[in-house]
Amino acid sequence: MIEARMRVPFSYLDRQFADIDAYLADVKALVLSGDFTLGKAVGEFEQRFAAMCGLPHAVGVGSGTDALILSLEILGIGPGDEVITAANTFVATAGAIAMARATPVFVDNTEGYVIDPDRIEAAITPHTKAIVPVHYSGNVCDMPRIMAIARKHGLAVVEDACQSIAARFDDTPVGSWGDTAAFSLHPLKNLNVWGDGGVIVTRRADLAEKLRLYRNHGLVGRDDVVMWGHNSRLDSLHAVIGNRLIEETAFITAQRIANARRYDEAFADVPQVRVPARAANIVHTYHLYMLRVERRDELMAYLTERGVEAKVHYPIPLHLQGSLATLGYKQGDFPVTEQAAAEVLALPMYPELREDEQQTVVDAIAAFYA
Repeated sequence: MIEARMRVPFSYLDRQFADIDAYLADVKALVLSGDFTLGKAVGEFEQRFAAMCGLPHAVGVGSGTDALILSLEILGIGPGDEVITAANTFVATAGAIAMARATPVFVDNTEGYVIDPDRIEAAITPHTKAIVPVHYSGNVCDMPRIMAIARKHGLAVVEDACQSIAARFDDTPVGSWGDTAAFSLHPLKNLNVWGDGGVIVTRRADLAEKLRLYRNHGLVGRDDVVMWGHNSRLDSLHAVIGNRLIEETAFITAQRIANARRYDEAFADVPQVRVPARAANIVHTYHLYMLRVERRDELMAYLTERGVEAKVHYPIPLHLQGSLATLGYKQGDFPVTEQAAAEVLALPMYPELREDEQQTVVDAIAAFYA
């Protein structure tokens, strides 16, 4: 076996946008039009994004975090309310609940890094008003079961789909179950817009109408304020980029899935590496390709020395972060999440990843354990 020495980067944006002339032509046309705020490009992108999700309404906002905050607030979530979410997630999920002045309530996860539906009902109290399932890493939560629980207890559901554009469960796109769903268009997401941006999707026309007002100061036209609101608009500039890149979403998704399958097959015979079970009814879109590995920190150092970049998402679980200490959680409360935090490793994963680069990653990991 040849020891890995080829540099394999984790970030890929320089490759994705190596040929930017077409994008710059679109940007020039926008500049000449002066249509910068909630312009024509935003409406076009919203229509295309909604169609991609198989839903009637999409509302562009300033970020994926804003998409969560605005969704919760427009659904009436506020002070004194509790919102159940996954213990294993990025801080933005819990932060959005806090920004809506509600209290996050964590539930442990499955081995697939998504919320465990078997543990949700035990977390419900008289103060519970909503569930925010997180489609983490490109995987999809068991939404039919979660929706059954929500209906039983009269709870709102806001899907955190920020990492799972184009993912599916039983051939149903993410975002199709809840009252709303939040997507991120951050530069590292599978569909990005060269900056922060987000989208809220919903089936409900009443929510879509309120959200369009709420993201724009509650304004109707230029002068009539009909409700208090935020300043959280998807910029026309970002929508221009999104309108071009959304055409590549199917290709991006297919390439990520193909790369993940090569990794899965390569690691099947490495006993120190645990590949999560892949459900046949889920289209996992691999925003992150994450494994559980033995001696994780030693392996990561070994890979770094050989030019292979890997990341940990995330070494300190949210419930053990100092800023969340007031919630009262302690070590041992969420064992699956805590074990994952100690063992999980994310490998380079993007459409532009070459097969020889993937093989370099695989060989380096095999060499470490050999």
